[in-house]
Amino acid sequence: ALIGLILGLVNPKIGTKMETVKREGIDIVFAMDVSKSMLAEDVAPSRLEKSKQIVSQIINQLGNDRIGIVAYAGSAFPVLPITTDYGVAKMFLQSINTDIVSSQGTSLDEAIKLSATYFDEKSKTSKLLIMISDGEDHSEGAESAAEEANKLGMKIITIGVGTEKGSAIPLRVNGVVESFKRDNNNEVVITKLNKEGLTTIAKATKGGYVDGKNTKAVLKKVKNALDNIQKTEFESTQMA
Repeated sequence: ALIGLILGLVNPKIGTKMETVKREGIDIVFAMDVSKSMLAEDVAPSRLEKSKQIVSQIINQLGNDRIGIVAYAGSAFPVLPITTDYGVAKMFLQSINTDIVSSQGTSLDEAIKLSATYFDEKSKTSKLLIMISDGEDHSEGAESAAEEANKLGMKIITIGVGTEKGSAIPLRVNGVVESFKRDNNNEVVITKLNKEGLTTIAKATKGGYVDGKNTKAVLKKVKNALDNIQKTEFESTQMA
């Protein structure tokens, strides 16, 4: 029994080894807007949950590409570094919520700058940033950050989640809506999709904007982009 316990603690991997394999693909970073406005439900079940669904389905149609995840509101936060493990990526994706970043706002420029650090500047591997946001209350400097990203060889696709009509932001306690977010004048805040801001960012890198309400259109847009981006060979490790 003692020998069995020791073997269990040591956890020997008999018949397994780490090996380096060759893959051909690109590097993709998903930047997820987690500002409070993403709790709005003008897109079912909510802007944030719809964003998660979109990213999960994009991951499903990827092949050998490496992916990473960034969350942002008033500042940006690294959620998952570049990896080829899609299962782990989906697990981290589902854990994302509006409390992961304390400062509020929609700092698109901070998200772009942090995402840029995920990519190896010296690598010839193609770099794609997919930003999912309602684009509202975005900070100044997003366009210039996108222009800098373009110089680094990054392409940006922006996905707008929300409606131009807008919606109130529900505040829930134990899953039950108790009230709606209000401004300093005690008026209910109506948050609206800012399509123009997201379109400008995408154009700065010769990328594209797509409406997130239509998941099929988003998947088609991303697939077309991936088909037209040069793939390069890189090495990754896996258990064999």
